[in-house]
Amino acid sequence: MKLQKSAIIALKITSFSLAVSLAHANDPGLLGTTLTPIGAEKSGNAEGTIPEWSGGLPQKDRVNGKYPNPFKDDNILFAIDAKNLDQHASQLSEGMAAMLKRYPTLKLNVYPTNRSASYSQLVYERAKANATTTKLVDEGNGIEDYQTTVPFPFPKSGVELVWNHVTRYRGQSMKREVAQFSPLSNGTYNPIIMEDDMMFVDDPSTNSLFFYKQTILSPARLAGNVLLIQETINQVLEPRRAWLYNAGQRRVRRAPQVVYDSPGNGSDGQRTTDNYDMFNGSPDQYEWTLKGKKEMYIPYNAYKLNEDGAKYAQLIQAGHLNPDYLRYELHRVYEVEATLKSGKRNIYSKRTLYFDEDTYQIAYADMYDSQGNLWRVGEGHTMNFYDHQINWYAVEAIYDLSNGRYYAFGLFSENEGYEFNIKTSEKEYTPNAIRRSGVR
Repeated sequence: MKLQKSAIIALKITSFSLAVSLAHANDPGLLGTTLTPIGAEKSGNAEGTIPEWSGGLPQKDRVNGKYPNPFKDDNILFAIDAKNLDQHASQLSEGMAAMLKRYPTLKLNVYPTNRSASYSQLVYERAKANATTTKLVDEGNGIEDYQTTVPFPFPKSGVELVWNHVTRYRGQSMKREVAQFSPLSNGTYNPIIMEDDMMFVDDPSTNSLFFYKQTILSPARLAGNVLLIQETINQVLEPRRAWLYNAGQRRVRRAPQVVYDSPGNGSDGQRTTDNYDMFNGSPDQYEWTLKGKKEMYIPYNAYKLNEDGAKYAQLIQAGHLNPDYLRYELHRVYEVEATLKSGKRNIYSKRTLYFDEDTYQIAYADMYDSQGNLWRVGEGHTMNFYDHQINWYAVEAIYDLSNGRYYAFGLFSENEGYEFNIKTSEKEYTPNAIRRSGVR
């Protein structure tokens, strides 16, 4: 009875929050006043467990290439595990509840909520401009008349939230050296070290969103292999342009298969291509329904994962990441349900995505198989890279409930990590460029 009552209360809160959100007209004057500059509710909640947004983290430098934890003095409020799950079920995704039931070793350490998301003034100005200009085109498969950053600061539909996530601001360019893991069910793993290069183009005139190059550095059997993507905005109008360079063959070939539910690069089959970044690519396979807005415990301010002294051997455990290094906070999220369209094919018949209101990043992704059974659970552990005020993932994790394995991408405590706004050009993201640079 307690769980049913909690569910009813959660439904009422969700319905109310959605009604409040949709009541906002596309009035740019609300951005930065009643709402945050990108469209989240500025006020906290009535209970005081979600504070008012007061600007987020200020811009400040890293220390020796690392991001010291601004919240290291916070204490754990409580932990959620299988024993007390029913008390908190209304504020968890179905996927996380299933994870807690499956793994007695898993717990969610809940900390005080810090609304740390912040961006530059330029990002805020562009979001305000987009509020009255950006439009969906081709039944939501593309957008037009937008500038780099949030295209829909007043999201009224599920597909608008997808576009907010896909096009969210991540600087002008980026280089990162990070680790990827696909542990066996017993926890053994062989890390793959990758170098990612990315250049954000956002040019509707050429239908270009970003250019992306992923080079495997180790292990030796994969070293030198390169994935090159020229991401298009409207992938129904023009499919994603992709190539693979095989270092052993010294050959570049087109890779039209790097779309939708094809196996992710180097993931040992533990994620699909469209699982990368929690969701990426064309939204055309699904019907996207905005279910509402609610309060949930989501992974947030994940600085502990990549601080000095955090070793991969400590972080990667059997079944799931080490919960002692994870942080969860109560935040408001948009809930969006994606159901596969008739005639479309994807191994996921349904996805439920939860978008953090302060960043529009996906915090959770529950994925269901062709029979409608919960299959995989995605978590995006966000942090503010405050030297550039860019909010991105400290790690992405995809847990497979059927085989006990998981995929974790983006850890960098033992690698070089991120560099933003590096000097680059479109010439570096061509098949000829990766052919010339190919070595083994």
